[in-house]
Amino acid sequence: MSASDTPPPQPLLDDAALDRLDDFLDSDRVGADALDLIGAHGFLVALAVAPRDVDPAIWIAELFHGEPAFADAAEQEAILALLEQLRCNAIQVLEGGGLPELPFEPVLDGIAPAETLVGDWCAGFMEGVFLDEAAWFREDEATAATLLLPFMLLSGLFDNEPEMAELAGDTARLEALVVQLPDLVLDLYLHYRVPPETPKPKPRRKSPAGRGRR
Repeated sequence: MSASDTPPPQPLLDDAALDRLDDFLDSDRVGADALDLIGAHGFLVALAVAPRDVDPAIWIAELFHGEPAFADAAEQEAILALLEQLRCNAIQVLEGGGLPELPFEPVLDGIAPAETLVGDWCAGFMEGVFLDEAAWFREDEATAATLLLPFMLLSGLFDNEPEMAELAGDTARLEALVVQLPDLVLDLYLHYRVPPETPKPKPRRKSPAGRGRR
């Protein structure tokens, strides 16, 4: 498939829904440690990719880092429904082999990832990984580390680790990774959520009648 044949990334929520989430997560009714819209988007995409489902009560508490001051039960239901819808839409898009649309321009312009929306999104994604880290690395730690390396590099969360410093300084590589992020998300989904096809057993060759008898 050529680049021109590649389907464009698909939005996981419409603009009105994203605006409503943005307004709520940016309000003083959530704690200072709560994820903002960009971080929450990355966090929920990670949950869509994750090797196993996480109980909603656990990930909701992690996303908000406390109990939001919802105006009423109706607002609480609406906000939580939008968050769950984003996660489910990500699963649906990835299950169909599509690419998720990410809420930022895929460029760094020479700025350190940690100071960009790209870094905020990847940090949110890694928060989703940390929520059930054992499951992500249980089956094949080396492959998991390779697949997650771009998200780790772009998150800025590991900049102080010596083994990451050289990679983090390769600006050309980082710029390329940003462009590839939707494809990298799909690669992770296929690795964790789509089991490899089991080869069909070969039919046993039958011996001609009479052969093998004495």
